[in-house]
Amino acid sequence: MTDTPLPALPPRPRDGHKGTFGHVLCLAGSRAYTGAAVLTIRAALRGGAGLATLGYPGSLHTVFAAHLVCEVGIALPERNGVLGRDAIETAVSLCNDRDAIALGPGISRATEAGEFARGVALRAERPLVLDADGLNAFEGRTADLRDAAGSRILTPHLGEAARLLKSSTAEIAAAREDAARELAALSGAIVVLKGAGTITTDGSRHAVCATGNPGMATGGSGDVLTGLIAALLAQGMAPFDAAVLGVHLHGAAGDLAAADLGEHGMLATDILDRLPLAFLNYARTDAEH
Repeated sequence: MTDTPLPALPPRPRDGHKGTFGHVLCLAGSRAYTGAAVLTIRAALRGGAGLATLGYPGSLHTVFAAHLVCEVGIALPERNGVLGRDAIETAVSLCNDRDAIALGPGISRATEAGEFARGVALRAERPLVLDADGLNAFEGRTADLRDAAGSRILTPHLGEAARLLKSSTAEIAAAREDAARELAALSGAIVVLKGAGTITTDGSRHAVCATGNPGMATGGSGDVLTGLIAALLAQGMAPFDAAVLGVHLHGAAGDLAAADLGEHGMLATDILDRLPLAFLNYARTDAEH
């Protein structure tokens, strides 16, 4: 595999409007994990999407209504605070009316949630970022993703990659590039294997992230990345380019946070809040070249 250069930012035409810059649908959250959904959908807007809609378990409407200011919320059918099979048809229909999908953050490892994630991930026709418990839903079924109706980007950490490859975290850590390439081949998806020097690959093209720092090792950081990549997809970027650029900008925002706050005690919201400046700095660098 060869290293891939960083792609250009998606264009922002002067006569653009919110429809120009794409609509992200995020399917996320459960009674135990509401914050993951909020971080993901907020990152979609910070990532430049014109519109962002969060589909969440209906019984949590009051919780999400208090957090969604710039985003749209849609209450979906659920059982016991978890999205399940009753929500699949509605969710797939919503997916196909949007430009890009983020699926999985905070949905839980409940059996129903796994059924929901598999149903949507395989049937949605739009580009989709699969993360967290959306990935865990494919444990023992990774090859099923080859039959997905649209392009897929998987964003596992070492533990999730180990489950998808029926391996151990130690084995994945010892051969990260090989593991990322194997997972891409098995799933037919683009793989973003997170960690220091995050690896993005489609099995042939390859990029290693040069941004980021240990302060980003905090709960919710991956949810921000998921929403960001989905935003770049919604703006029309090719899936591999969206993954590579999203990883770079996410790390750059983390570096800005570390410069301001230090690496100890950083929060995922610190990364989220610095995404606009990361974009601005990248745009200036891109213009210089």
